[in-house]
Amino acid sequence: MSSDVPQFINGEKRSGRSDLRFDNIYPGDGTVQQQVTTASEEDVEQAVEAAAKAFKKWSAMKGVERGRILLKTAEILRERNSELAAIEVEDTGKPIREADTVDIVSGADALEYFGGISASIEGSHVQIGRSYAIIKKEPLGVCAGIGAWNYPMQIACWKAAPALAAGNTMIFKPAELTPRNAVNLAEIFLEAGLPEGVFNVVQGGPEVGKQLVSHSQIRKVSLTGEVGTGQKVMQGAASNLKKVSLELGGKSPILIFDDADLNEAVQGAMLGNFYTQGEICSNGTRVYVQKSLVNAFIDKLKEETTRLKIGDPKNPATQIGALISREHKEKVLNYIDIGKLEGELLFGGNIPDFDNGSSLNNGYFIEPAAFFSESDDARIVREEIFGPVMTILPFEDEEDVIKRANNTPYGLSAGVFTKNLNRAHRVIDQLEAGMCWINTYNVNPVEIPFGGVKMSGMGRENGRAAIDDYTQLKTIYVEMEGVGRPFD
Repeated sequence: MSSDVPQFINGEKRSGRSDLRFDNIYPGDGTVQQQVTTASEEDVEQAVEAAAKAFKKWSAMKGVERGRILLKTAEILRERNSELAAIEVEDTGKPIREADTVDIVSGADALEYFGGISASIEGSHVQIGRSYAIIKKEPLGVCAGIGAWNYPMQIACWKAAPALAAGNTMIFKPAELTPRNAVNLAEIFLEAGLPEGVFNVVQGGPEVGKQLVSHSQIRKVSLTGEVGTGQKVMQGAASNLKKVSLELGGKSPILIFDDADLNEAVQGAMLGNFYTQGEICSNGTRVYVQKSLVNAFIDKLKEETTRLKIGDPKNPATQIGALISREHKEKVLNYIDIGKLEGELLFGGNIPDFDNGSSLNNGYFIEPAAFFSESDDARIVREEIFGPVMTILPFEDEEDVIKRANNTPYGLSAGVFTKNLNRAHRVIDQLEAGMCWINTYNVNPVEIPFGGVKMSGMGRENGRAAIDDYTQLKTIYVEMEGVGRPFD
């Protein structure tokens, strides 16, 4: 077992001073890789103090200077891609072929994008007769980022890049299950020239997150996580009315019409259900297929899915890796058992049997599963599973499927597959979701905003909209006519 995973506060790594410790486990074989010491209340206070002190210097820097540091950080991330991707695999259990091409690269993309626009963050001018007003965009101050475990480096960058570009400082708490790369990012920031205290990392569970959320000196919290956690964050943030961005869960629909390209629709549904073992918040796990296409769709889906190679996440040939933890594996298996009672299991859902004696048999693997259900009331249709479990639901017509697709408390994502672009836009316009795709799924370039509506959250990651979530407006009215005598 290698050394403990540290905190990163005010430019240096240090061990957490709490008595609480937890294991960092490799999902591929269940072995303990490191231990992590939870940040104490004193650790969090010191991180806040460091970030508050650094804010004065960082916010006073020119945008082009801040941008230059973010661009340099992105360059170093790309240079160290292989090393950092390997750590993502050890923490998450996802296949190296994904981590090597997506996880670190998408984080670098965010740093490049926001580094490039840091110097162009601007307010506006309003002429009012001879008088006028200046509306400035100012940084908020100290921000807290709370990450999820499915894309550790990407999420850390998605939160840090716009926050830092706008002149804020940040304290980032990675998920307990994936603690390592946030510390590596902090070190790389420092190497790129980021002043000490601008980006800090504290390790721990809900108790550390709660302290960050309620802290009076933290002016913004950005969370990626579950709906229940998001509700607690909003409640905690209400004590001092800090800004909140919430990127939460979903039970998103994919609508496949009978004129869709069958191969494209199947690949899109697989991308929206089985990539990263289904552990993606925007996944389209309710796959509505028009009745005349259902049989052909199921046949093609089974043919393509059964070809997927499940196994050692460190093997470049592997396409389906391990779920994040033993507990999560049991949760997903429980939903599969529920699904067997509610609908028809078409294929998959088993625990793979690796070679006798293979350490992978101790890992957290489940074969991708597909169900068929006539009912939208089934639990596997209504509840977020966050695993490689798809449910195919037949539909009659446009009006029918739009109503059913929107019949959920969630509103993160939605997809439509059809060759009729008029229909595609007509349907998308009626779907209650923050991120929508036509003839593809789960494509999230940094240039466009990503986030949900309804119970799937508020605020946006990426795009210029993210800058709005990390700035506040200051209006300055300049009187050119004089006050006069208002009481005469």
